[in-house]
Amino acid sequence: MAGIGRYFVLASSMISIFFRSGIGSREDIRVNGFIFLTLLGGVGVLFHSIIFSRVLDVSLLKAISWIAAFVTLFSAWKGLCVRDRELVEKQIFGGLLGIMFVSIPLLVSASGYFRNEVGFQGVLNHPQAFGATMALLGAWLLSRVFVKKSPSWIVVLFFIITVVLIFLSMARTAGLGLLLAIFSSVVFGLFFGRRKFAEFLPGLQSGRVKFFLFFVVFCGVFFAPFFVANVQNFILKGGENSSLAGAYESSRGFLIERMIENIKKRPYGGIGFGMSSDPEIMDIQRDPVFGLPTGAPVEKGVGFLAIWEEIGLFGFLGVLGWLWIMLRRAERNGGLPALMVCMTVVLMNFGEFTLFSAGGMGMLSLILITWASSGKSPEKVG
Repeated sequence: MAGIGRYFVLASSMISIFFRSGIGSREDIRVNGFIFLTLLGGVGVLFHSIIFSRVLDVSLLKAISWIAAFVTLFSAWKGLCVRDRELVEKQIFGGLLGIMFVSIPLLVSASGYFRNEVGFQGVLNHPQAFGATMALLGAWLLSRVFVKKSPSWIVVLFFIITVVLIFLSMARTAGLGLLLAIFSSVVFGLFFGRRKFAEFLPGLQSGRVKFFLFFVVFCGVFFAPFFVANVQNFILKGGENSSLAGAYESSRGFLIERMIENIKKRPYGGIGFGMSSDPEIMDIQRDPVFGLPTGAPVEKGVGFLAIWEEIGLFGFLGVLGWLWIMLRRAERNGGLPALMVCMTVVLMNFGEFTLFSAGGMGMLSLILITWASSGKSPEKVG
């Protein structure tokens, strides 16, 4: 029965947002364009599930809960004034900093490596979750370095700590997602956002950042063998593979093969939203009274292949368009901090599919992408 509790939390949040918005007392009801687009896509997924899903009630549960969570979070962020948005943003990322700080003492304890005795998990229950959390925090910290004309040394130090913790977690998805997000966010903002370099990245003009970059390059050259060995160990996780492609194949290959096989069989229809590549062996939890599903965890390595597998080619193209609009909104309304965090969420789904999950890491991702795409961040406003 414990799994049912999260749906009560979600339902309570929806009711709260509904009444706080005053929508019931308004004669002129206006729906945000991005929410309308998301709802339209969500309705499409529901109809798709009715037609194609192999386990209909599970697909409906996952689709409805995700749509409800996204719309509720987006509406909640939109309802905040700039000052309150800034406060909540500091509380959320301050909480992630808190996770970082309380995890550091566990570096010298077996408790910090309890899950698999290899990757550092801190105070969380899995190294992958810890690495992803640190990647999201790292994206926010680094973006603040880039957008401040005189960045704080404390913020730089915190970012370095997050990078070290990601390495210790052995979470390749988090590390590569953050690295790619840094470069792709800068390219996206400069070329697609048509921003001027000095306006978009004022922090790079700072003497502090120039000194830091010089120090990093110097250390990279001077301690090259040490860094190369550790980076190689991080990528390969001490395995027998000699390349990143080989490591990716060994850890995600079997998942990819199953997804590709399903895509070949059903390229346009898909197998149903939230379905496992083999629905017959799904672990579906149901409530003991009515037999309704309360959860059905699914492991898929490559999010974008998973989307195609589940909702077909046209649904996949629709999701790509939706993601593009979300990233453009993040860049226009929130600047680099919002864009980099949003991009990190998207790119981490190349290794761990959490984008359309409304629980665990998926919920943290939802909170951050709705923050990024729903309005103006303090940096953009002031």
